[in-house]
Amino acid sequence: MKLEQMPRVRLAALPTPLEDMRNLTAKLNGPRLLIKRDDMTGLAFGGNKVRKLEFIMADALKQNADIIITSGGVQTNHGRLTVAAAKKLGLKPVLVLTGEEPKEYTGNLFVDYILGAEIHFVTADSGLSPAEAQKQQRARGEAKALEIKAKYEAQGHKCYIVPRGGRMPVATAGYLNATLEMYKQLIEMNVKADYLVVSTGSTSTTSSLILGSKVFNTGMKIIGISVSRPAEECKDRIMDELEKDIAYYGYDVKIERDELTIFDNYIGPGYSIPTPEGIQAIKLLAESEAIMLDYAYTGKGMSGLIDLVKKGYFTKDDVVLFLHTGGTAGLFALDKETVEQNL
Repeated sequence: MKLEQMPRVRLAALPTPLEDMRNLTAKLNGPRLLIKRDDMTGLAFGGNKVRKLEFIMADALKQNADIIITSGGVQTNHGRLTVAAAKKLGLKPVLVLTGEEPKEYTGNLFVDYILGAEIHFVTADSGLSPAEAQKQQRARGEAKALEIKAKYEAQGHKCYIVPRGGRMPVATAGYLNATLEMYKQLIEMNVKADYLVVSTGSTSTTSSLILGSKVFNTGMKIIGISVSRPAEECKDRIMDELEKDIAYYGYDVKIERDELTIFDNYIGPGYSIPTPEGIQAIKLLAESEAIMLDYAYTGKGMSGLIDLVKKGYFTKDDVVLFLHTGGTAGLFALDKETVEQNL
């Protein structure tokens, strides 16, 4: 399938800004730092998934779906935006969330509620490690999604399941296009970016950027800061996605595993659990650039970037671009006490 021929529904406000972070650059006394503002894609607080959902929802409509089912953590950004996209297009959204139902709905979960999503919660057995619990919850979430699909289709509905994080070849078009968008903006600014740093969760955005950078010869080295998985697991997933995406889009490129750069030492206790370094990065970017990050993804990603700068990973002459993937609504799941405990 050729990229320009992909069915698409317009959901995002594009292009998003690409800005210098002059104050942060000065504070860290390192390379020139830029930020791509995909927190400003427009739909329901914005975020990177809007780009993917333009192609996912087009595929769902093509299949005559009237119910969209997806899964994620309790504070899932992907879930929030999938619900919003479904509502925008007149479809029924169903969320399967992995974790205990909280007494109070905050952040993304509150937005899901306001948008009118049908929400189900699945939990893990007690006594498991965070990694084991996460694995079990995800498996149960997938099973629950299939159960809901069977129930609604028995009633005559047509359901479309969006994988966790929107990890599917049709969605890759979103960040292939975004790679071109960034590259053109950099050319207009007369800037050559050496590195693109991105928070890595389900790995779908990261793999799309790696493919896009290779296909369009941008010269940018993609660095993934894992927020949930060991680096080798991320690489396994990325290589799997790249193989499928290269075949799907018919690209004549080859990407080797040793070309992938993923750091997994900024995860902390587990997915969506705040870290002191992540909270400090949120506060630093807010105070220096008036840009808001979230604790699950971009805060951890930015903490990784800041640490790499401090360790001398980049040279003073490098230009480093950070992709802000959104998640701003998740910031409101924090409170003053949690922030102060981590500063």
